[in-house]
Amino acid sequence: MITVMDSEQIAVRLPREQLEALDELVKRGVYSSRAAGVRAGVAAITDLERRRALDDAITEGYRRVPPLPEEEAAALASLRESIAEEPW
Repeated sequence: MITVMDSEQIAVRLPREQLEALDELVKRGVYSSRAAGVRAGVAAITDLERRRALDDAITEGYRRVPPLPEEEAAALASLRESIAEEPW
């Protein structure tokens, strides 16, 4: 949880539609306040960007050093086993 001492207040303008959607989430109890909803949104996009950067780094690593044929075969076998174990 963020405390007052390690946070900073900012002003944000939102289009009416987004504000109404945010207010509806607060009304339904999804978030305790508008501020809590905005914090959750910022956390979600920063996490998304962190994951995107990690994905890009992994992809670039595979471009620089492609997997060996036996590594690809092992990965596919593992994938097939995982899918076969699913209850669907």
